[in-house]
Amino acid sequence: MEKSYQLNDFVQMKKAHPCGENRWKIIRMGMDIRIKCEGCGHSVMIPRKKFESKLKKVLIQADE
Repeated sequence: MEKSYQLNDFVQMKKAHPCGENRWKIIRMGMDIRIKCEGCGHSVMIPRKKFESKLKKVLIQADE
């Protein structure tokens, strides 16, 4: 099952951030994907393959 996501989407990951928030915003896409925690503002860059395996669902899609 292919999950579609794009820049500025809000996504939910399988594990919550240590601050307690489980809502992330995609702020950079390429070979690596940078996501920003909406609770505390911490950003994390992870490889695309790892991101796709840890992605649970897209909460809000960015408007074109």
